[in-house]
Parts: sequence; C-alpha cells; structure tokens
Amino acid sequence: MNPFLVIHPEVQQALKENKAVVALESTIITHGMPFPQNVETAISVEEIIRKEGAVPATIAILKGNCHIGLDEQQLKELANATGVWKVSTRDIPYVVQQKLNGGTTVAATMRLAGMAGIKVFVTGGIGGVHRGTETTMDISADLMEMSKTSVAVVSAGVKSILDIGLTLEYLETLGVPVITFGQDEFPAFYSRQSGHRSPLRLDAPEEFASVIKVKWAMDLEGSILIANPIPAENEVPLPQMEKFIQTALNEAVKENISGKEVTPFLLKYIAEQTKGESLEANIALIKNNAKLGAEIAVAYIDLIK
Repeated sequence: MNPFLVIHPEVQQALKENKAVVALESTIITHGMPFPQNVETAISVEEIIRKEGAVPATIAILKGNCHIGLDEQQLKELANATGVWKVSTRDIPYVVQQKLNGGTTVAATMRLAGMAGIKVFVTGGIGGVHRGTETTMDISADLMEMSKTSVAVVSAGVKSILDIGLTLEYLETLGVPVITFGQDEFPAFYSRQSGHRSPLRLDAPEEFASVIKVKWAMDLEGSILIANPIPAENEVPLPQMEKFIQTALNEAVKENISGKEVTPFLLKYIAEQTKGESLEANIALIKNNAKLGAEIAVAYIDLIK
C-alpha cells in the first residue's frame, strides 16, 4: 500500500473483497457550499451511495495525510474548518509535506482515487476551459488529469460558468470519451441543456460499465466523462442562469479574482444572486450523480468478477 494514503477500514475492506467503491471529492465541502449545507449534502450523498450497494470514499487531505474515506466526525470538522487549501494535483506534495488540511479538486481526487484502486468517481461538475481563456490561458487541471488517470468521472457536465464548447473540444483532443446519460444534448450543470450536442449517448448504467471495461481492457488509459443531466424538476433553465453567470463574471473581473479562486467566487456569487436557487440545484445534481455513479460502480464490479 502507498504509505501516503490513509484508507478508511470500510473502504479498505471493500477494495479487498472487490466490492464497488465510489470516490467523492471534498472541495464541494470546503469551497463549493456554505455551512451547514456542505456537511448535510456530504452525508446525504454517502447515504445514497450505500443505498445503491456501493461504499463511499470521500477523499481529503487532513494534517498532511491523504485520506481515502472519511468518517462523519471528520466530514463535520472539514465542513467547519478555516484556512483549508483547495488542492489540485500539483499541490498534493506541498500540502502533504507541510501537514496541511486540503479539500481535493476533481483532478487531485482522481489521482488519489486511482492510487487507492478506486475506479468510479462522482462529482458535481468538472472544471474545464474558462471563458476568455484566449487571454488568460485558464484551463482546469481536471482535463489533463482525465487524459491520463483511469478513473471514470460522473458529473452533471461541465460547470456552466465555463466555456462548454471549448471544453468539449479540448476533451476530444485529449482522447477522453464524453458520454451523456439518457439524452442527446450535453448538460450544463444547473441546466439540462447546453446548446451543444453530446459526442456520445448511453441509456443504462450497465452500458457505461461495459464501455469502461472495454476501454481499460484495451489498455486505453484515461478517464471517461459520464455526463448526467440534472433532474428536470431541479434545473435552472440555461437562459435564466446565463444572466447570473455574466453578472458574476463581470464582478470577478472588478474584484480581480483569478486562478483557483475564480470558481468558488462565481458559485458563491451566483448562489447569492439566485437567492439560493442555484445552491438547491447544485445539491440536487450531486445527489443525482451519486445514484448513477453507484449504479455504474456496482455494474462494473459485476462485469469484472
């Protein structure tokens, strides 16, 4: 076992017995949602995964230790903690060596999940190519990580604050399959529609599991992006959301927000402007993703046994 990983006994036992395990990121807890919704959502998501027959493994760095799976007390402490780092892949060695606390992004969670042997990861939405990247060169490390780490990612698409079209183009360049669940249009996080056709479509968890098995059996390294549209009753239509996004982007420029601080700032600003509607949508979509991710993880284990 990797000496830098602290694997929760429940997760360790599940991996040993070749049972389905689903990785979860922790920046949703530390940077994506306010208290107490962050910890309530984290606990609910883990319960959903267990209900579907898989074991949840929330990943975070606590006092320099890379934890693969947290207990409820650790979740609560992380949700209330201050000064927590937002950790992408490049930050891992520094945060570990300095014995700091860190919420792991999509990229960092994927890398640590892969090190632990977990094959399915659930998040809200992935990072991607930011709007205006022709001048900022702001492209999330999530995309590069997906090109080389063999962990399937279940999300509600790309965060709608980003340039979805360019993100899809970049994922194609990197050779990452993008498959949407149950519809032909790629979703836009808060919204079911993005205006972009999905490269691929599948309609059942078992189909996703089969594609995952084939990809890795052929030694085609890297992730598969599984785009799961937010439930219709919880979505915020794209035209309505786009107005709030543009206002938030303008405010970020005014306040000189850049780098890894951009996404948390935009999500918080949009939640305030929508009077909590976007936060409710965010919670609904991560729960929806947890259910599908657990179903895919269980189906994948059944295929490889």
